[in-house]
Amino acid sequence: MIPPKPITEDRLTGIAGLDQRSRDIFRRIVESYLRDGDPVGSRNLSRILPSSLSPATVRNVMSDLEASGMLKQPHTSAGRVPTDLGLRFFVDSLLKVRSL
Repeated sequence: MIPPKPITEDRLTGIAGLDQRSRDIFRRIVESYLRDGDPVGSRNLSRILPSSLSPATVRNVMSDLEASGMLKQPHTSAGRVPTDLGLRFFVDSLLKVRSL
């Protein structure tokens, strides 16, 4: 198993600079992963996104998120799962908590 890359200033800057489409796709990936516990594929994700994005477009965004350390791919034919860094970003930046 490959050890995770350390969090550096460059990686944090890249994460903070995500555009809205990348954030929406990332949020859906994390929510689906937390709900089902399975890697999330681009085809299934493109079906549940509110905008009409092709699976290829979703794969490109997923690849960018993987390069920034937010996602990882368990094996070649699998979908993607969030990394520890990705989950931390989700909790700190994207999680919407409702009042009790």
